[in-house]
Amino acid sequence: MNQTYAVAAVTAVVLATVLIGALGLRVSRTTSDFYVASRTAGPRLNAAAISGEYLSAASFLGIAGLVLVQGPAMLWYPVGYTAGYLVLLVLVAAPLRRSGAYTLSDFAEARLESPQVRRLASLFVVGIGWLYLLPQLQGAGLTLEILTGAPDWVGGLLVAVVVTCTVAAGGMRSITFVQAFQYWLKLTALLVPAFFLVTAWYGDGAPRARFDAPAVLREHTVVRVADTVRVGLDAPLTVTVTGTVDAVRYEERAVTLGPGTHHVSGGAVLALPPGAPVPERRADGTEPLGWSQPLAGGRDGHQLYATYGLILATFLGTMGLPHVAVRFYTSPNGRAARRTTLVVLGLVGVFYLLPGVYGALGRIYAPELALTGSADAAVLVLPDRIVGGALGDVLGAFLAGGAFAAFLSTASGLTMSVAGVLAQDVLPSRAVRHFRLATLLAGAVPLAVGFAASKVPVADAVGLAFAVSASSFCPLLVLGIWWRRLTPPGAAAGLLLGGGSALAAVMATRAGLAPAGWPHTLMAWPAVWSVPLGFLTMVLVSLATPRSVPPGTASTLARLHLPEEFTAPEAFTAPEKFSAPGKSTAPEESSGRGEATGPGESPGPGEATGPGKHTVPGPGKHTVPGPAPAPAQEPRR
Repeated sequence: MNQTYAVAAVTAVVLATVLIGALGLRVSRTTSDFYVASRTAGPRLNAAAISGEYLSAASFLGIAGLVLVQGPAMLWYPVGYTAGYLVLLVLVAAPLRRSGAYTLSDFAEARLESPQVRRLASLFVVGIGWLYLLPQLQGAGLTLEILTGAPDWVGGLLVAVVVTCTVAAGGMRSITFVQAFQYWLKLTALLVPAFFLVTAWYGDGAPRARFDAPAVLREHTVVRVADTVRVGLDAPLTVTVTGTVDAVRYEERAVTLGPGTHHVSGGAVLALPPGAPVPERRADGTEPLGWSQPLAGGRDGHQLYATYGLILATFLGTMGLPHVAVRFYTSPNGRAARRTTLVVLGLVGVFYLLPGVYGALGRIYAPELALTGSADAAVLVLPDRIVGGALGDVLGAFLAGGAFAAFLSTASGLTMSVAGVLAQDVLPSRAVRHFRLATLLAGAVPLAVGFAASKVPVADAVGLAFAVSASSFCPLLVLGIWWRRLTPPGAAAGLLLGGGSALAAVMATRAGLAPAGWPHTLMAWPAVWSVPLGFLTMVLVSLATPRSVPPGTASTLARLHLPEEFTAPEAFTAPEKFSAPGKSTAPEESSGRGEATGPGESPGPGEATGPGKHTVPGPGKHTVPGPAPAPAQEPRR
């Protein structure tokens, strides 16, 4: 790949992100603009922004890499990622918007009237956000390393700096425009090269990708193994080795490796002849390959259980992802939130038609990536392998720009959601300046962890975040919205047992602590048991503590389920006046349909959700109880 073209493409994406973010800063006039885009994002704009931040490195690079290595079974990933929005549409989208909350922590406190549950939810929001953010930064490092040969930490640092500056400067209003632009950029960056690649594949005789046997090299290939790996062979294979294989050092010597397992030390170079099968990379207790390995018939072979675990995690985990949930608070009302979700289903579904194509082509033209552990790079190297020449360089640069857009858009949403929780629940003040400090913290922690942590396939790492989300926030949201008998002790116990056990299981699996056999399978895909555990714990503990049902449950549920025309608009009561540099805190008109602000103050995050801050009028007028109730204000007509 031509490095000049690739660097130019990445630079153009970064500059476009900064410029569009600056445009968003120019139109941000209130704190409500900064935190929730004044709740005025229409369905089409908001859907493009949601799709832009949702389609992460796992979607742009990871799914193609998994299909290359493991085959069509990995298409459960995009199916689950897309279907998760259908579950969100039916059960959560409109009530979550009507709650008036800004974060999942706000929702937990508003529904259960418990600061303790709020703090516990905040811990999970931050944990899931950082778990999801880590592979974005690592994927950026991999991409920039392939494009320019730069150290793998440079790409992560670049993404972290750009995202932190964009979020800290313009907030939600800025990243809404940025993420909407980046969705269309990512879709175009995959669609246009795919047309040329498929055309070239057809002109090459349309060779078929076989997934029921080891991939076969089409030409003489030299492979450099970065880390020590175990490989397996079904038949003898003669290769030229420079390095250490099976504890024996060779210098450009032809070696015949017999059937069985062999250890290839890091730094070894293997030259394989045309027509040679690619040795299969195998896992042991110290090098687990993650979710995808047993799903495709790896060391455990419990494919059915693994598939169900993947389906549950992706179907139910979407609703609890912090950067997805915060997006629905920018919709004007519940009906707009539902329409937004429908548009998201279409946009995400169209995008996911493409990664599988790249994975199948990678199996044919770049199968050695499975051996080196760089299967995530298949999307980036295919234009040079299949098309070549100047056109291949241009297409590769186009894909590189799209990949960086994926890192930037998802990292922006995650940083925004984590920083919002840190600003509200960790730092001493909710002022904008403290939000900007929280933004620095939200980006610095995963960046530092990424320097020390081992590289995990990006789709695998994102799958782990989905498992924790499905086991913690899915029970909280579903029962909190649809079951009036949920209590704070029940919610806390369910979060700890469901989400905590899922987090412990996936961390133990990644650390190689899970024993072989069923224990490994159960811990690698915990959603099958951790999601029911979270639901069951919340139900049983809530039934055992009936006196802890919040006194305002009836009015809160009425607010969640009644259309906005039957309830009062959100009345924000800011704990303090906010002011951003160069921004006025003078009284302004209510911004956003159905949203009123107090005189001389702008609404901040979560101020619509605290106990005692909403009045729900209508037949049999209800008031949410709590300290210092504030009357609802009439909206401007």
